[in-house]
Amino acid sequence: MQAKKRYILVIICCAFLAYCYLGGYRLKGLQALFRIRIRKNPDNLPSYHQLHYQYIDSTESTNQAQALPDDELFAAPAYESRFRDLAPQPTFQRGVIRRVTDERGAMFKSCRMETCFDFSKCSDKNFYVYVYPPEPLNSLGAPPPISQNYQKIISAIQESRYYTTDPEQACLFVLGIDTLDRDSLSEDFVRNVPSRLQRLPHWNNGRNHIIFNLYSGTWPDYNENGLGFDPGQAILAKASMSVQSLRPGFDVSIPLFHKQFPLRGGNTGFVVSNNFPANKKYLLAFKGKRYVHGIGSETRNSLFHLHNARDFVLVTTCKHGKSWRDLQDARCDEDNREYDRYDYETLLQNSTFCLVPRGRRLGSFRFLEVLQAGCIPVLLSNTWVLPFQSKIDWKQAAIWADERLLLQVPDIVRSVSTSRILALRQQTQVLWERYFSSIEKIIFTTFEIIRERLPDYPHRNGLTWNTSPGALLTIPTFSDTHRRFPFLLDKLGHTPGLNYTAVIFVQIGTQLTPNTALYKLVKSITKSQYIDKILILWATDRSVPPKKRWPSTGHIPLHIISGSTSEDRPSISQRFYPHEQIETDAVLSLDEDAILNTDELDFAYQVWRDFPDRIVGYPARAHFWDDSKNAWGYTSKWTNYYSIVLTGAAFYHRYYNYLYTNWLSYLLLKTVQQSSNCEDILMNLLVSHIAME
Repeated sequence: MQAKKRYILVIICCAFLAYCYLGGYRLKGLQALFRIRIRKNPDNLPSYHQLHYQYIDSTESTNQAQALPDDELFAAPAYESRFRDLAPQPTFQRGVIRRVTDERGAMFKSCRMETCFDFSKCSDKNFYVYVYPPEPLNSLGAPPPISQNYQKIISAIQESRYYTTDPEQACLFVLGIDTLDRDSLSEDFVRNVPSRLQRLPHWNNGRNHIIFNLYSGTWPDYNENGLGFDPGQAILAKASMSVQSLRPGFDVSIPLFHKQFPLRGGNTGFVVSNNFPANKKYLLAFKGKRYVHGIGSETRNSLFHLHNARDFVLVTTCKHGKSWRDLQDARCDEDNREYDRYDYETLLQNSTFCLVPRGRRLGSFRFLEVLQAGCIPVLLSNTWVLPFQSKIDWKQAAIWADERLLLQVPDIVRSVSTSRILALRQQTQVLWERYFSSIEKIIFTTFEIIRERLPDYPHRNGLTWNTSPGALLTIPTFSDTHRRFPFLLDKLGHTPGLNYTAVIFVQIGTQLTPNTALYKLVKSITKSQYIDKILILWATDRSVPPKKRWPSTGHIPLHIISGSTSEDRPSISQRFYPHEQIETDAVLSLDEDAILNTDELDFAYQVWRDFPDRIVGYPARAHFWDDSKNAWGYTSKWTNYYSIVLTGAAFYHRYYNYLYTNWLSYLLLKTVQQSSNCEDILMNLLVSHIAME
């Protein structure tokens, strides 16, 4: 027995020594080979830039941004890659752009902002976008083809503050050529794009251009890079992008949206309340097409394994296309019968999780549909770069699954806790409302992502991008600290600054005497314990009363803003202008005829401090739908509710002045200016748009 143990021990020792010798020899050989390769070509070493983007995950950057100190709301540029070793890394050599090949053999150019974008065309104050005019009529006198969705994109830009008609002012150029659908079998496919691009006067191989695309490639392989033209150095804002094709920090992944998608506004999310119990009738649901063969068929063809018609409803149909009968398989008839049993909208409303499998392409219409419904997306599309993934932390709103491990999906969704289900569902609504409910929001979000890549423009952190009201309504040029943004105060445990600035808008300008309303109003304000200064906006042709006629304000500064001519006088919208004299968070907006005593002013201010993101005031109105006029109206009659607080005597945060002047569309401001009315309604709509949860 002892001899047997000795033999075993000797064998183990020999095996260990042999492993050490052979393993060490192989390791030495690899090290020597690596040294030889470096000596032969030192350029093979990866650059710091490559390593930086290869190993930093975007979710880590989001967490880092959320953990920033309180005063660092806008910090250094967020990292824009989560792809690690999945994506082919760009190689750069002495600033020369080299062509690299992905694992599928598709060729594409590697670009980053530093090599393919001219920053000198851009300003940190104004981010202008130029849209090429429509091409001239063809020989038949017909206009160039343009799809409904691409016309919506152009309209959204041309009616926005980004738009400029001067190409010399533009930071970014948008094609007048429709590039949304590059499927050559589609009726919206535009031909001869390469020659059309070369005729553009500012093309410059695509530098500072952005190309929007929803569909690329065609049957049978639906090549992701099959645009049918060379985009050159243009930024691709593209749906269904994979980690292999997206150029990190340069391209932007956008969602796939259908032809009926709204230009602006859009429908709100479907989640009215988010209460217990968190689970709905169905735990997981999907209803859609399946493909009996070809790319994208494997995943959807296997979904019947998960369908049990109880808590898992996953039904598909192969009844689509002209020749579906010729291509059907043995399961088609059974699948079609099961498919017809369920209503799609009912499934969305009554399911906790909704499966979002890939189709012919990585993206799917289902993604935005389930997001709006508040049905938590379960993604089955390996290597898909989710929309705006460089900024949005999708871990807060979606669940990932692996196409290769389909049978694990039931265990994945069953393991999600009730508290996380509620949090995920709530975040779907935040993201839908702020970034995805209209084409306008999708385009503006794309522009803001690109804008944050400019060297001198402040960067909004992960907290700003992933909480309401979102990045589009958080303008970083207003302030570099979150203490100046009303909607972030409560979330971060802060209170607004002390005191307020009274802004009195004077349109009539009656003679100033101790008995006039304006005189009494100024006198009441000066007695307030919270007043910082008084600002008079003199918007009438009458001359400004001399200083001796105004009531004594003591130590309270009194500023009067008036133009020398009627054209220079403050307009009705300038009562909401962010005047440099306003230094307090709180602004008290007043009409000249407001009748309020000091106690009422102080009480309203104290209430506002508890709700700094709202309008707090005295004159209230209620809006209603007038059937006789087929239009909205509002009334001052006493009712059981009110929905508007008139700004003739109301407190609000000064950030709303900045948004009113610098964010609202020129079309809205022009409407108010022409009517010399409704500025208070517009301000109420602005604040409600931001403060809604």
